[in-house]
Amino acid sequence: MVRKETLTKLKNYIEELKTIKVEQVASPSKFLTIEPAIYHLNNGKTMKRELLKKQAKDGSAAIILPVTNENKTVLVVEPRLGSTRTVAVGLPAGYIEPGEEPLNAAKRELAEETGYVCGTYRLLSKYYQDPGISKAYNYAYLGLDAEHIKTQSLDPEEFIRFLKCDYEEALELVELGYIEDLQAQFVLEKAKQYLLKR
Repeated sequence: MVRKETLTKLKNYIEELKTIKVEQVASPSKFLTIEPAIYHLNNGKTMKRELLKKQAKDGSAAIILPVTNENKTVLVVEPRLGSTRTVAVGLPAGYIEPGEEPLNAAKRELAEETGYVCGTYRLLSKYYQDPGISKAYNYAYLGLDAEHIKTQSLDPEEFIRFLKCDYEEALELVELGYIEDLQAQFVLEKAKQYLLKR
């Protein structure tokens, strides 16, 4: 059962970070671009499709489930404007920079978003985000022996709170509808084989 203090803290973070007003702007996006193209198939047919790029890159990302020596997981709470709540509870994650190894991206994003560093890392899975519109490929990691060693280092428009809870509580937060992000749910599920044995 999720502890009352965990739920209270989580609800306060969600309230703090939710959107209260939206102003439409007409300026072109500096983040997203759409590349239309005609794809010629080996069977002689063609398909006109559009691919999405993020910051002129394919949008590949690393996601990590950090777990401390006390078997506490570290979740992040941050604005996710496409969601109904406009705030999502999930796992530390971020884009892989050109030339950066996926594991190094996971380590960097974890440290930037939470100040945590892990002692060991295990690749859980690799997968496409949405191959119908993007070449983005994700790498999911489990980080063990996580320690909080520094302060967050966020970008100016990045607003992230982090929350420690038991792994079982994180699984329950999925069932309670707090963790709605499919990637976070997938990584939490993939980690079961390692974490439920500890």
